[in-house]
Amino acid sequence: MQSTGGNAGHDDGERRGLGNPAQGRRAAPRALGGIVHTYQRYDPKDFPSPTAPPPDLASMGMEHMMRYGSMRRFTPEELANAVKLDISQIAGMGPALESLIAMLEERKRKILETYEVKSAVRDSERRVRAAAKEITPPKAMREAFERAVKEEQIAELEDLWYSSGGEKSPIGDALLGVMHRIGEKYQVEELDAKYAFTGNESTDTRKALELKEELEAIDKLLEQLREALKNAKPAIIDMDELSRFAQEQDVQQLRDFAKQIEEYLNQIAEDQGLEKDADGYRLTPKAYRVFQGKLLQEIFSSLEAARSGRHEGPVSMDGAVELASTKPFEFGDSLANLDAPQSFVNALLRERGVERGRDIQARESNVGSPTGAPIANVVAGDSSTSAAAGEPARVKMRMLPVDMEIHRTRNNPKCATAVLLDMSGSMRNDGQYLNCQRMALALDGLIRREYPGDFLSFVEMYTLAKVRRSSEIIELMPKPVTIRNSVVRLKADMSDPKISEMQLPPHFTNIQHALRLARQMLSGQDTPNKQVILLTDGLPTAHFEGSELFMLYPPDPRTEQATLREAMACKRDGITINIFLLPNWSQTSEDVAFARTIAEQTGGRVFFTAGNDVDRYVLWDYVSHRRKIIG
Repeated sequence: MQSTGGNAGHDDGERRGLGNPAQGRRAAPRALGGIVHTYQRYDPKDFPSPTAPPPDLASMGMEHMMRYGSMRRFTPEELANAVKLDISQIAGMGPALESLIAMLEERKRKILETYEVKSAVRDSERRVRAAAKEITPPKAMREAFERAVKEEQIAELEDLWYSSGGEKSPIGDALLGVMHRIGEKYQVEELDAKYAFTGNESTDTRKALELKEELEAIDKLLEQLREALKNAKPAIIDMDELSRFAQEQDVQQLRDFAKQIEEYLNQIAEDQGLEKDADGYRLTPKAYRVFQGKLLQEIFSSLEAARSGRHEGPVSMDGAVELASTKPFEFGDSLANLDAPQSFVNALLRERGVERGRDIQARESNVGSPTGAPIANVVAGDSSTSAAAGEPARVKMRMLPVDMEIHRTRNNPKCATAVLLDMSGSMRNDGQYLNCQRMALALDGLIRREYPGDFLSFVEMYTLAKVRRSSEIIELMPKPVTIRNSVVRLKADMSDPKISEMQLPPHFTNIQHALRLARQMLSGQDTPNKQVILLTDGLPTAHFEGSELFMLYPPDPRTEQATLREAMACKRDGITINIFLLPNWSQTSEDVAFARTIAEQTGGRVFFTAGNDVDRYVLWDYVSHRRKIIG
């Protein structure tokens, strides 16, 4: 704590004088300045706003579930360890921790400056020799015993103890005593090597061991306090151990801080969809939506400055959604999109202009009229009558094509998408499966928020393929590799009731089966915009021929041809296949060529991505291309 300003005693005297009415003198104007107390690095002007965003607990929980595929509860300790808090948000905690750190460092400094432990090292050596002299081992063990004592080998002495009969041996207890003395010597030598003692007060073995225990406890507490100072986690501090060195009120203050933070985290967890029960915290659908929102915010963060509202698509004149902007009517435009109010205004302005022109002509023809008769009102569409006195004139208006304004429109057709997620064994490399899961969750969140009329389905792809609900995405995990042979040629008749999925090696990649499931789902959708988003890292290694399942590694042309046939079936049903090829250490030019072949034959696209960017590529592509027929 720093102090700046004038003399403290003088200032206090002034305040006492000003506050005493008996002084009887007029108080002098108080000078600016005085005593200003500031905690270093905790200036109140730098405190964060109370409206600062809270820690993101939902994302932490979802990331954990995606990485480990586990739905188990989170303990309060795991939740606290995952949260990074700013200690400046908790008033008084920073200075309290720093004062405790300073106190412990001062205690440690005094110990090191008071004692020296070389004398304790010599004392421990003497105690080992004295304990060894009390033993008279049998002749057969004498040489081994003397060598073990000289080299201070506890393991060899333990072998001798077992060889001599253990507890029943007459020298068993004495051998244990020697091992104990050698162990103490090890600890004293460790103390001497670990800490730089500069004092003069000599120590023996017992005192040195007491100092070692105290210094190690101080080091452990300092580590805990510094971690708490960095991440605002007082719960990690051993309060019972700290009470040995600190005053009770300081320890109680830290306990209060820990309770305050625990209540704060409980409130944030509840707000973000984490429910607490007897077993810990569990994720709810609200947490799922919060995580999706975080993903979308991160993905579209670079677009925020350039967009407002929803993304706009191409403008056309035969769409179903009217825009606020208009255009003059052209032959062929539909009158269903007529901007009637603006069209009537245009007609009135035009008719008023015609009427005003007639008034001017009438005035010019009646200049100098001796009677001074008023000029009759010219009524559009009927010049033979005039308005009755005191009655508003009735204007007859005729709308012409030049008056009409037509709303611009845009197409916003429904889009049907099937996302095929590769969960074969190779997707575990570099955590590629996590990028696929993030993409799937973000795409699901985008469609639910922005395009609720769209159809979206997910297919898990491995040796077989399964349709998955969006709620199951976070549980998907790459399949374990169960066969490590360099060449695999397997066939299974899946029509045989004796063969089940559990008997199959799960780590192969069956793109053909996944495309078939996607085609079955998309064919029934009433929209011309049907697409498959295929996320994979290489060639297919499994396919069906009738009811027979083939699992072939290295990738076989037979599997590639079966997969291409299914891709062409998708094309015949109007389904485009877009492939996002993820990087893999074993990827070759054959993987790239196969992906390109599928995309070319189905009118789709191939994206070569770094795994961390796959969510952005997929979502931007979806937003950009969903409003027109893809191909």
